[in-house]
Amino acid sequence: MTSVTRTPDQAAAVLAAVWSALGGVLDPELDEPLTQLGFVSHCLVTEEGEVRVRLRLPTYFCAPNFAYLMVADSYDAVRAVPGVTSVSVKLEDHFAAEAINDGVARRSGFMDSFPGEAVNELDDLRADFLRRAVLAGTDRVCRAMIAAGVDRFGLTELTLGDAPEGADRERLRSRRRELGLPDGDSSPLVLDPATGEAVTDIRTHLGLARLTRVSQEANSGVCRGMLLGRYGLKEER
Repeated sequence: MTSVTRTPDQAAAVLAAVWSALGGVLDPELDEPLTQLGFVSHCLVTEEGEVRVRLRLPTYFCAPNFAYLMVADSYDAVRAVPGVTSVSVKLEDHFAAEAINDGVARRSGFMDSFPGEAVNELDDLRADFLRRAVLAGTDRVCRAMIAAGVDRFGLTELTLGDAPEGADRERLRSRRRELGLPDGDSSPLVLDPATGEAVTDIRTHLGLARLTRVSQEANSGVCRGMLLGRYGLKEER
Protein backbone atom coordinates (compact mmCIF):
# COMPACT_ATOMS: atom_id res chain seq x y z
CA MET A 1 0.00 0.00 0.00
CA THR A 2 1.33 3.42 -0.93
CA SER A 3 2.13 5.68 2.01
CA VAL A 4 0.53 9.11 1.90
CA THR A 5 2.37 11.92 3.66
CA ARG A 6 0.13 14.69 4.93
CA THR A 7 0.99 18.30 5.48
CA PRO A 8 1.34 19.45 9.11
CA ASP A 9 -2.09 21.10 8.86
CA GLN A 10 -3.67 17.89 7.58
CA ALA A 11 -1.99 15.86 10.33
CA ALA A 12 -3.24 18.37 12.90
CA ALA A 13 -6.77 17.99 11.56
CA VAL A 14 -6.55 14.20 11.90
CA LEU A 15 -5.20 14.62 15.44
CA ALA A 16 -8.15 16.83 16.35
CA ALA A 17 -10.54 14.25 14.90
CA VAL A 18 -8.81 11.48 16.86
CA TRP A 19 -9.15 13.43 20.11
CA SER A 20 -12.81 14.01 19.31
CA ALA A 21 -13.30 10.29 18.73
CA LEU A 22 -11.58 9.46 22.03
CA GLY A 23 -13.91 11.95 23.67
CA GLY A 24 -16.75 9.60 22.79
CA VAL A 25 -15.14 6.63 24.54
CA LEU A 26 -16.52 6.14 28.05
CA ASP A 27 -15.35 4.52 31.21
CA PRO A 28 -18.15 1.91 31.37
CA GLU A 29 -18.58 2.16 35.13
CA LEU A 30 -18.34 5.93 35.48
CA ASP A 31 -20.14 6.80 32.23
CA GLU A 32 -17.67 9.61 31.55
CA PRO A 33 -15.30 10.19 28.60
CA LEU A 34 -11.75 8.92 29.03
CA THR A 35 -10.46 12.30 27.92
CA GLN A 36 -12.30 14.12 30.71
CA LEU A 37 -11.17 11.58 33.30
CA GLY A 38 -7.52 12.03 32.33
CA PHE A 39 -7.15 8.41 31.23
CA VAL A 40 -5.58 9.33 27.87
CA SER A 41 -1.95 10.08 28.66
CA HIS A 42 -0.58 10.28 25.12
CA CYS A 43 -1.93 10.70 21.60
CA LEU A 44 0.25 11.10 18.54
CA VAL A 45 -0.62 11.22 14.83
CA THR A 46 2.20 11.03 12.30
CA GLU A 47 2.13 12.71 8.91
CA GLU A 48 1.47 9.24 7.45
CA GLY A 49 -1.72 8.91 9.49
CA GLU A 50 -0.34 6.44 12.04
CA VAL A 51 -1.94 6.91 15.47
CA ARG A 52 -0.44 5.95 18.80
CA VAL A 53 -2.60 6.26 21.91
CA ARG A 54 -1.56 5.47 25.48
CA LEU A 55 -4.04 4.97 28.30
CA ARG A 56 -3.55 4.99 32.06
CA LEU A 57 -5.87 4.10 34.94
CA PRO A 58 -6.13 5.17 38.58
CA THR A 59 -4.57 1.97 39.98
CA TYR A 60 -2.37 -0.91 38.91
CA PHE A 61 -5.19 -3.34 39.74
CA CYS A 62 -8.20 -1.74 38.04
CA ALA A 63 -10.57 -4.48 36.88
CA PRO A 64 -9.21 -6.03 33.65
CA ASN A 65 -12.67 -6.38 32.09
CA PHE A 66 -13.31 -2.64 32.49
CA ALA A 67 -9.83 -1.90 31.18
CA TYR A 68 -10.29 -4.17 28.18
CA LEU A 69 -13.50 -2.39 27.19
CA MET A 70 -11.79 0.99 27.32
CA VAL A 71 -8.80 -0.10 25.25
CA ALA A 72 -10.95 -1.93 22.69
CA ASP A 73 -13.45 0.93 22.41
CA SER A 74 -10.60 3.42 21.98
CA TYR A 75 -9.13 1.30 19.19
CA ASP A 76 -12.47 1.07 17.38
CA ALA A 77 -13.17 4.79 17.75
CA VAL A 78 -9.77 5.85 16.43
CA ARG A 79 -9.73 3.31 13.61
CA ALA A 80 -12.98 4.80 12.27
CA VAL A 81 -11.49 8.29 11.91
CA PRO A 82 -10.96 9.27 8.24
CA GLY A 83 -7.30 9.68 7.40
CA VAL A 84 -6.06 7.17 9.98
CA THR A 85 -3.91 4.48 8.39
CA SER A 86 -2.91 2.42 11.42
CA VAL A 87 -3.73 2.37 15.13
CA SER A 88 -1.82 1.38 18.25
CA VAL A 89 -3.70 1.71 21.53
CA LYS A 90 -1.89 0.51 24.61
CA LEU A 91 -2.69 0.48 28.29
CA GLU A 92 0.27 1.25 30.54
CA ASP A 93 1.08 0.61 34.21
CA HIS A 94 -1.51 -2.13 34.65
CA PHE A 95 -1.02 -5.71 35.80
CA ALA A 96 -2.92 -7.13 32.80
CA ALA A 97 -1.67 -4.62 30.24
CA GLU A 98 0.24 -7.16 28.16
CA ALA A 99 -2.75 -9.50 27.75
CA ILE A 100 -5.17 -6.63 27.10
CA ASN A 101 -2.94 -4.84 24.59
CA ASP A 102 -2.17 -8.05 22.73
CA GLY A 103 -5.81 -9.11 22.65
CA VAL A 104 -7.04 -5.78 21.35
CA ALA A 105 -4.30 -5.60 18.74
CA ARG A 106 -5.24 -9.09 17.49
CA ARG A 107 -8.99 -8.32 17.76
CA SER A 108 -9.30 -11.65 19.58
CA GLY A 109 -11.94 -10.78 22.16
CA PHE A 110 -11.84 -10.83 25.95
CA MET A 111 -12.11 -14.59 26.41
CA ASP A 112 -9.23 -15.37 24.05
CA SER A 113 -7.18 -12.64 25.70
CA PHE A 114 -7.58 -14.34 29.09
CA PRO A 115 -7.77 -18.09 28.29
CA GLY A 116 -8.84 -20.18 31.24
CA GLU A 117 -9.83 -17.08 33.23
CA ALA A 118 -12.60 -15.23 31.39
CA VAL A 119 -15.88 -17.14 31.19
CA ASN A 120 -17.69 -14.92 28.69
CA GLU A 121 -17.41 -11.86 26.52
CA LEU A 122 -18.31 -8.44 27.89
CA ASP A 123 -21.62 -7.68 26.18
CA ASP A 124 -23.65 -8.39 29.32
CA LEU A 125 -21.32 -6.27 31.44
CA ARG A 126 -21.57 -3.38 29.01
CA ALA A 127 -25.37 -3.62 28.99
CA ASP A 128 -25.48 -3.67 32.78
CA PHE A 129 -23.44 -0.47 32.97
CA LEU A 130 -25.65 1.14 30.33
CA ARG A 131 -28.70 0.32 32.42
CA ARG A 132 -27.04 2.00 35.38
CA ALA A 133 -26.25 5.00 33.19
CA VAL A 134 -29.92 5.22 32.23
CA LEU A 135 -30.89 5.22 35.91
CA ALA A 136 -28.34 7.90 36.77
CA GLY A 137 -29.42 9.97 33.78
CA THR A 138 -33.04 9.64 34.77
CA ASP A 139 -32.21 11.07 38.18
CA ARG A 140 -30.38 14.05 36.67
CA VAL A 141 -33.26 14.92 34.39
CA CYS A 142 -36.08 14.28 36.84
CA ARG A 143 -34.34 15.95 39.77
CA ALA A 144 -34.08 19.17 37.76
CA MET A 145 -37.73 18.95 36.77
CA ILE A 146 -38.89 18.37 40.35
CA ALA A 147 -36.77 21.31 41.50
CA ALA A 148 -38.56 23.42 38.87
CA GLY A 149 -41.92 22.48 40.34
CA VAL A 150 -42.99 19.32 38.51
CA ASP A 151 -44.92 16.88 40.73
CA ARG A 152 -42.83 13.71 41.03
CA PHE A 153 -45.93 11.54 40.71
CA GLY A 154 -46.79 13.30 37.48
CA LEU A 155 -43.52 12.24 35.90
CA THR A 156 -45.06 8.93 34.86
CA GLU A 157 -47.37 10.84 32.53
CA LEU A 158 -44.59 12.77 30.80
CA THR A 159 -42.46 11.95 27.78
CA LEU A 160 -38.77 12.35 27.08
CA GLY A 161 -39.67 15.35 24.93
CA ASP A 162 -41.19 17.02 27.99
CA ALA A 163 -37.80 17.10 29.71
CA PRO A 164 -35.81 20.34 29.45
CA GLU A 165 -33.54 20.52 26.43
CA GLY A 166 -29.87 20.15 27.23
CA ALA A 167 -26.91 17.85 27.73
CA ASP A 168 -28.54 15.73 30.44
CA ARG A 169 -31.57 14.88 28.32
CA GLU A 170 -29.47 14.04 25.26
CA ARG A 171 -27.08 11.97 27.35
CA LEU A 172 -30.04 9.99 28.68
CA ARG A 173 -31.45 9.63 25.18
CA SER A 174 -28.10 8.33 23.91
CA ARG A 175 -27.77 5.69 26.65
CA ARG A 176 -31.32 4.50 26.04
CA ARG A 177 -30.61 4.26 22.33
CA GLU A 178 -27.51 2.14 22.96
CA LEU A 179 -29.62 -0.29 24.96
CA GLY A 180 -32.30 -0.42 22.28
CA LEU A 181 -34.79 1.32 24.57
CA PRO A 182 -37.38 3.85 23.36
CA ASP A 183 -35.56 7.14 22.90
CA GLY A 184 -37.91 9.34 20.90
CA ASP A 185 -39.54 12.48 22.22
CA SER A 186 -42.85 10.63 22.55
CA SER A 187 -41.39 7.76 24.60
CA PRO A 188 -42.01 7.66 28.38
CA LEU A 189 -39.76 9.96 30.38
CA VAL A 190 -39.28 7.32 33.07
CA LEU A 191 -38.95 3.67 32.11
CA ASP A 192 -37.49 0.44 33.40
CA PRO A 193 -34.01 0.14 31.83
CA ALA A 194 -34.22 -3.65 31.96
CA THR A 195 -37.55 -4.00 30.13
CA GLY A 196 -38.23 -0.66 28.47
CA GLU A 197 -41.65 -0.58 30.10
CA ALA A 198 -43.12 2.52 31.73
CA VAL A 199 -42.62 2.76 35.49
CA THR A 200 -45.60 2.75 37.85
CA ASP A 201 -43.87 2.85 41.26
CA ILE A 202 -42.20 6.20 40.70
CA ARG A 203 -41.08 6.68 44.32
CA THR A 204 -39.05 3.46 44.41
CA HIS A 205 -37.68 3.99 40.92
CA LEU A 206 -36.50 7.53 41.60
CA GLY A 207 -34.90 6.38 44.84
CA LEU A 208 -32.90 3.75 42.95
CA ALA A 209 -32.04 6.27 40.24
CA ARG A 210 -30.73 8.74 42.81
CA LEU A 211 -28.67 6.06 44.58
CA THR A 212 -27.17 5.00 41.25
CA ARG A 213 -26.27 8.56 40.28
CA VAL A 214 -24.71 9.36 43.67
CA SER A 215 -22.69 6.13 43.62
CA GLN A 216 -21.51 6.80 40.06
CA GLU A 217 -20.40 10.34 40.87
CA ALA A 218 -18.71 9.24 44.11
CA ASN A 219 -16.74 6.57 42.25
CA SER A 220 -15.76 9.15 39.67
CA GLY A 221 -14.40 11.44 42.36
CA VAL A 222 -12.42 8.62 43.94
CA CYS A 223 -10.94 7.57 40.59
CA ARG A 224 -9.96 11.12 39.71
CA GLY A 225 -8.26 11.57 43.06
CA MET A 226 -6.38 8.28 42.77
CA LEU A 227 -5.21 9.13 39.26
CA LEU A 228 -3.94 12.52 40.43
CA GLY A 229 -2.12 10.91 43.32
CA ARG A 230 -0.66 8.07 41.28
CA TYR A 231 0.85 10.24 38.59
CA GLY A 232 1.58 13.36 40.62
CA LEU A 233 -0.83 15.44 38.55
CA LYS A 234 -2.42 18.72 39.52
CA GLU A 235 -6.18 19.01 39.52
CA GLU A 236 -7.54 21.36 36.87
CA ARG A 237 -9.59 24.24 38.23
